[in-house]
Amino acid sequence: MRAMRILAAVIGLAALMAQAGAAEIKVLCSNGLKAVMQELAPQFERASEHKVVVRYGLAAALKQQIEAGEPFDVAILTPAMMDEVIKQGRVAADTRTVIARAGIGIAIRAGAARPDIGTAEAFKRTLLDAASISYAKAGASGIYFAGLLQRLGIAEALNAKSKVMTTGDQVIEAVAHGEVQLGVLPISEILPHDGAEVLGPLPAELQSYVVMTSAIGANAGDRKAATDLVKFLKAPAALPVIAAKGMEPG
Repeated sequence: MRAMRILAAVIGLAALMAQAGAAEIKVLCSNGLKAVMQELAPQFERASEHKVVVRYGLAAALKQQIEAGEPFDVAILTPAMMDEVIKQGRVAADTRTVIARAGIGIAIRAGAARPDIGTAEAFKRTLLDAASISYAKAGASGIYFAGLLQRLGIAEALNAKSKVMTTGDQVIEAVAHGEVQLGVLPISEILPHDGAEVLGPLPAELQSYVVMTSAIGANAGDRKAATDLVKFLKAPAALPVIAAKGMEPG
């Protein structure tokens, strides 16, 4: 019995020592990189034995959480939001790095008619002919699209048929359920949804990109583990996943 107790104690000690090297990495991640993180985070966990806990949301909302004191190890935000928290000293400026970027696209309900958006003129005509259009007012793609309508001179004409929503998730759900005909989102946020599909990217001359930038929190609990996660997201092995999710590497 004494030998068994000693053996159990040794096994328990070994388990504790193994766990001592593992960290829990808290990530605040913009929705633009959600599909990529959902695939790569479990791969990193298996390779490193660290645990990755991710909270997704609009970059602007995540920035507000950071400013309110939300603890985190890694932040993944749009460049403008990241620059602001860097100025506030909430992330380490020397760790700022671009992970990936996604072009803006138009979402339609799966199987729906596919109007032409291949040129600027065709895109403009399709918007004017659409029954309804939706975008997220605080999302990077939505902010860009609202400005684009002004530049194209059709903002007023589309006002009555535009349904401005709070989040990209609401936009894609509305498209998938036929509540709106066209949705404007980063392509990386359209592809994962079974009920919707990508009609196409914005025409080249009108295209803009939503960039996902990471940085390590100034008060990160385990800076090395957090850094290892970011390196994993930028490693060559991550490139096929990034491409499959409709993004380009940074």
